[in-house]
Amino acid sequence: MRATLALMFGIALAGTTHAEPYSAAAMWQLQRLGEPDISPDGRLAVVPVTRYDVDKNKGETDLWLVPTKPGKARQLTSTAGSASSPVWSPDGEMIAFVAKRGDDKQQQLYVIAVDGGEARRVTNVPTGVIAPKWFPDSRRIAFLSQVWTDLASWAEMEKRMTERSEAKMTAKVWDKAPVSHWDHFLDDRQTHIYSISIDGGEPQAITRNSGVALDRAEPDANSYDISPDGAEVAFAVNTDRSGIDPNFDVFTLPVEGGSPQNLTNLTQDNPADDFGPLYSPDGRSLAFRRQTIKGFYADRARLMLFDRRASKLRNLTENWDRTADGLVWAPDSGSLFGSIDDAGTRRIYRFDIGGGEPKAVTREHSFGSLAIAGSGPVIVGLRQSFSEPPTLVSIIPRTGAATKLSDFNDALLAKLTPGKVESVTYKGANNEDVQMWVVYPPNFSPDRKWPLYLLLHGGPHNGAIDGYQWRWNAQIFANWGYVTAWHNFHGSSGFGQAWTDSITKEWMALPYEDTIKAADWFRAQPWIDTERMAAGGGSYGGYLASALLGKPHPFKTLVAHAAVYNSYTQIASDYGADKSRHGEFWEDVERFTRNSPHSFAANFTTPTLVIHGQLDMRVPVNHGLELFNTLQNRGVPSKLVYFPDENHWILKPQNSLFWYETKRQWLEKYVRPGPGEATPVSATGSEATQTQVSQ
Repeated sequence: MRATLALMFGIALAGTTHAEPYSAAAMWQLQRLGEPDISPDGRLAVVPVTRYDVDKNKGETDLWLVPTKPGKARQLTSTAGSASSPVWSPDGEMIAFVAKRGDDKQQQLYVIAVDGGEARRVTNVPTGVIAPKWFPDSRRIAFLSQVWTDLASWAEMEKRMTERSEAKMTAKVWDKAPVSHWDHFLDDRQTHIYSISIDGGEPQAITRNSGVALDRAEPDANSYDISPDGAEVAFAVNTDRSGIDPNFDVFTLPVEGGSPQNLTNLTQDNPADDFGPLYSPDGRSLAFRRQTIKGFYADRARLMLFDRRASKLRNLTENWDRTADGLVWAPDSGSLFGSIDDAGTRRIYRFDIGGGEPKAVTREHSFGSLAIAGSGPVIVGLRQSFSEPPTLVSIIPRTGAATKLSDFNDALLAKLTPGKVESVTYKGANNEDVQMWVVYPPNFSPDRKWPLYLLLHGGPHNGAIDGYQWRWNAQIFANWGYVTAWHNFHGSSGFGQAWTDSITKEWMALPYEDTIKAADWFRAQPWIDTERMAAGGGSYGGYLASALLGKPHPFKTLVAHAAVYNSYTQIASDYGADKSRHGEFWEDVERFTRNSPHSFAANFTTPTLVIHGQLDMRVPVNHGLELFNTLQNRGVPSKLVYFPDENHWILKPQNSLFWYETKRQWLEKYVRPGPGEATPVSATGSEATQTQVSQ
């Protein structure tokens, strides 16, 4: 029977491996690839590659050129100071990028010849540069900068920057929300588009005098685009003047003469968000994404197509129950490709502009950061899975076949020991199917009983995909000796809008029930030790861990990282002033109370590890302190780990290593890792189990 069970899981009982464990220290040795770009002829990709020096507690990023057909990669930059946001010139001769080098006080724009040589700084903008894009003549580059519109010159801006950084008086003042975003306070600057010659000189303002500005919280390359003739820009603007009721619209403006009289709002009829403008290569169409539920960030984003000649708008995906995302135009302007959150993966889909159902191009693993060019065409992107960190690949658009292009991590990965990954489905709340990823310890054998670490994903509208996690790495937890799982409970993205929207008014009930039923599914497996089960999560996952604390559950310990613990004090978050879709807390006190974990503190008995960062403005640090103090007051074994220099995530190498080690020790204290007693020979497991091997 033991041999039969081993065959079921594809695991050999005999033989050992001399590979190294998949540890947190090993993970920090892996190189991390950023978003690539592709040469106009499709022959080369440029990709940022980050290496971390744990002793120095920092990373540096260089640009690499990688052939899209078999060939040797070549390092393009090597100067101290990280390079990012590479974009290829239309003539294929240069790459623009953003870096902070030498005596730069802020990130500046640089260009470098593809055939080598030194990079040359193009800007000296005191407010810094982000999101460069080339004009079609390959002689000018657009970029974004956050500037004060009451000042006339760059010299005045530099003076104000210096005065504010050196001021002894440190008060900040607002008379309108929002105050902060994720980990930093917002000031009175606006985000605007500028252009500059590749030979340098004075940057020219494009949107500054238009009467509107781009997103000031998180602007990036998706915030704007340049028409193929270089005469027009399209960009997303938050038209809300109150500060508490955001609504993004897509505007267009001539590059020359950017005044309010020349400004056009293409989407003023939609009260919800429109964003992500993207011109077709032939210039006939402008694609963008549209949501229709105001105030709901996880509303399904439709792919919209604006005919610039006829001034007509079409919705290409109204009847498609997924979100259009990660879009790039095919060179012939006949279709777009996107990286789509789809049932636990990010699949590439093709969208034909003539209409019809979007077509899945890939099936397994996850793909993102797409770039496309050449006569073929050639798609490059980053492929990843639970076992493969982001890896540069080329993809055949017709078949989805992927060819691995980069080998930055091959030597190290060959030494590490990943566990097998499976996708399973179980019956959750409302007797509906719930998809769940399971990662087994590398030495897993189903004839022994193993502990469980059930991970609770954040969002909550961010599905757990077959992708690599640097902050919550399931392979590391599995290597500690735990069967590790992520379940896509009600509310998760990628399973249709009804599923995503099912928890927006009642945040706790369905995910809690899905979590209990996930535990029940595992308890029905003969290879799980029902006395050694733990659960933990961050952000909404921390909220769910806090909810479990006050309700019946089978877990011996819990981990609550950046947990939303008190729904009332969450009003202090960076989005706390925004109008709520289903009403404010003073209008529906009962609903807020029954959905706030702190309301159930009288039931807290489970040992809990609480983790929080001081710089977290998405879930302010008071939540961690409130939860820990309550646990202490109730006499519940608990530990608070506080990071004064981290935000919502633990990003610094040495802090991350401490985070992993502290969690390992905590779990080990209450849920012993590794195999336990033998599984009864007669055990066959749950008949309801249906597995599909992922890797």
